[in-house]
Amino acid sequence: MINEKIALYGGEPIRNSYLPYGKQWIDEEDIKSVKAALQSDFLTTGPILSKFEEKIARYVKVKHAVAFSSGTAALHAACFAAGIKKGDEVITTPMTFAATSNCILYMGGIPVFADINPQTYNISSKSVKSLITNKTKAIITVDFTGQPAEYEELVSIAEDHGIIIIGDAAHALGASYKGKSVGSITDMTMFSFHPVKHITTGEGGIITTDDDEFYQQLIDFRTHGITRDAKRLMNKGESWYYEMHELGFNYRMTDIQAALGLSQINKLQKFIEIRRNYADRYNKAFKDIDEIIIPFQHEDSNSSWHLYIIRLNINMLKTDRDEIFKALQKENIGVNVHYIPVYLHPYYQELGYEKGLCPQAESVFQEIITLPLFPAMSDNDLDDVIKAVKKVIAYYSFN
Repeated sequence: MINEKIALYGGEPIRNSYLPYGKQWIDEEDIKSVKAALQSDFLTTGPILSKFEEKIARYVKVKHAVAFSSGTAALHAACFAAGIKKGDEVITTPMTFAATSNCILYMGGIPVFADINPQTYNISSKSVKSLITNKTKAIITVDFTGQPAEYEELVSIAEDHGIIIIGDAAHALGASYKGKSVGSITDMTMFSFHPVKHITTGEGGIITTDDDEFYQQLIDFRTHGITRDAKRLMNKGESWYYEMHELGFNYRMTDIQAALGLSQINKLQKFIEIRRNYADRYNKAFKDIDEIIIPFQHEDSNSSWHLYIIRLNINMLKTDRDEIFKALQKENIGVNVHYIPVYLHPYYQELGYEKGLCPQAESVFQEIITLPLFPAMSDNDLDDVIKAVKKVIAYYSFN
């Protein structure tokens, strides 16, 4: 294996076809559900959407769930409901997709980036605590890769300072923390239904909450800030009468999307079990390879494994992460990198954020690679990933 030529330098690739890092699983039941929606009286927001919201709320054990056209739209709505305004500071992690902090900017707020725990790669509660000021309005956590954040400490910090905590759980549908479902722990929690996530609605997202006031604000925000609720109208009118109370958006999810989600959620536990099984197989395959650090899992959390990320011991390799990334791609393994620390993007650099802000996040970013992990993978696909990783690591190893 050590002398095997890698595909990057003319060797035979492990696979003949490309394996993506993530992909949806759509079956006949999903197609049947969507077809029924297309043949119904409602295509946009209607009764199927309400059923989908109710099912998600029951699943995570909360009173309310409000669906949106995307996870980003859902998180934007949560920031609106939290009352984030111009000049308010919101603490979040840089190890996330840009949408997490962009939603703070949408409301005129100021993203404040806390460093990460170098073991879990989640936001560090110690770093969060050090960044609290009298301008801090909220904390947005991210359950990176599907592993819940340090909720006990983070919720305690939020309560001590009278600020709101929003969970970006785009990666974590089906995860739990100390026996509690993610989605029931923070003031509001967002889940994403993008095709690479645990279940899909094509595009889509949802906010779960137990707070009645947040629920009403979320409902209004996704429909232009308009209400027809007779109890809340400032001027009473006929049955058709409605009023716009806030500047909202058209962020509605369609019944077509909800129909797909309603079918997909019936397979959620199966999908999570497959993900956990595959992650376990990766762990066993890589645990004795010194050049690889397998994902650490905190004893208080039960990940739903949206992503499987390996960290490279760069000092034990003859090259850097980017070379190994290219080598794995040439083996037809669709690796990825999650994520570029948000404040390193040019847009954020122009806002005044500087390199070096979160040293742990920047260090981890330079050394991580995301391996394919999705329920529609076959056992052979998984074996190919393992073979390719071992082949490439052996080629670049000093040992």
